[in-house]
Amino acid sequence: MAKNGLDKWFAQKWVDIGSKKKDGSFSKCGRSKQKADSKRKYPKCVPLAKATRMSDSQRASAVRRKRAAGNTGPKPTNVKTFAKRKSMSMGGLV
Repeated sequence: MAKNGLDKWFAQKWVDIGSKKKDGSFSKCGRSKQKADSKRKYPKCVPLAKATRMSDSQRASAVRRKRAAGNTGPKPTNVKTFAKRKSMSMGGLV
């Protein structure tokens, strides 16, 4: 039986690409209300399958943009995982 979108979303293992462990694995997504986690930066969470496909620079870029966006309210700010490329008119590559 095929899973619908929400079932698939819950079945995926979500990880924080902003905090890589020494053994190369990723921490699970989110922060707890513990005092130790209160100093952690904003988590950038993606499914594990996507995280393993991303290059180091793509992960760093996504985390950098997420933290730069900050958190303006009670809900977290979402940023795109993959940045749009600049067009030639903007001075970048196509």
